[in-house]
Amino acid sequence: MLFYNTGNPAPNPRRVRIFAAEKGIELPTQQVEIFKREHKAPEYLAVNPMGQTPCLQLDDGSVITESVSICRYLEHLHPETPMFGATPRDAAEVDQMIRRTELRLMTPIANVWVHTHPLTARVVPHQYTEFGESNRPRIDAVMREFDTVLADRAFLAGEAYSMADIILLTTIDFAKFIGVEMPGDVPHLKAWHERVSARPSAQA
Repeated sequence: MLFYNTGNPAPNPRRVRIFAAEKGIELPTQQVEIFKREHKAPEYLAVNPMGQTPCLQLDDGSVITESVSICRYLEHLHPETPMFGATPRDAAEVDQMIRRTELRLMTPIANVWVHTHPLTARVVPHQYTEFGESNRPRIDAVMREFDTVLADRAFLAGEAYSMADIILLTTIDFAKFIGVEMPGDVPHLKAWHERVSARPSAQA
């Protein structure tokens, strides 16, 4: 298999790298530089017509294009230690937190990124700055929701580090990159962030 990767600050390829590091999986990797528009080159579009990273090309030539789907595939190949929940209840909790992070937090962060950041101004035909800025209060509110969740648990889906933590970590770090910091009054979220950032995999 071959993993098509983009380095930081891209959050989605980083999800896979952290997951693989936690599992001890070595993925053959090819770099795709977004700022050089390599993800839109004909050679890459022949692999992934969506023109996005990451993607994982399997030995039979088929391609998995979504970061969570790639990690689920790798989980089936390397089931220990489980990162998507060890029991049905755990799995449901992990999935719930993944969806909350992607739909409730990453979506407004993406709107800020697309519509207000100077880097995206190079490639976005029309930035709607007022709309982008209007998402910032929503981001603060959702981060406070996660702070409440983390008040009585070590990790986002309970006592075990999981894919949910990976997704929230990469989302919050990407938010910081684009200038969206955690609110000042989220002590549990900040303590969690320190814990998960201290894991060696966070450097992947």
